[in-house]
Amino acid sequence: MTTINKRDRSNEDDAYNLLPPSLEKILPKLYVTEKIPTNKKIVYAKFFLPFIWWTWFVLEGSWNEDKEDFKFFGLIHGIEKELGYFSLNELENIGVSNPSLCRIERDLYFTPIPLSKITGNE
Repeated sequence: MTTINKRDRSNEDDAYNLLPPSLEKILPKLYVTEKIPTNKKIVYAKFFLPFIWWTWFVLEGSWNEDKEDFKFFGLIHGIEKELGYFSLNELENIGVSNPSLCRIERDLYFTPIPLSKITGNE
């Protein structure tokens, strides 16, 4: 398994760098926005698989206790749309062991917006 905290995450313009310092700095920690109604929460990042419809919209995130993985919470738009947790290690390893799959990318042009703008539910 890849040890993500030893990777160089300083390159903000690398679409494969899913957790650059600028995102980590502004992203609310897990559970901090619990009392905010779901559609009023802010989406801070968008990850996607090119050529496939899967997309991850990031609402919160925190390092685990041993700093070996970063856990996100957000909207996952795959076969269905659902709120859930996903980890940085999981996302970064998609496509690494199977060359027929693309790697997940971060949308470099995404700007934070309310989740309601994505779901269409005000």
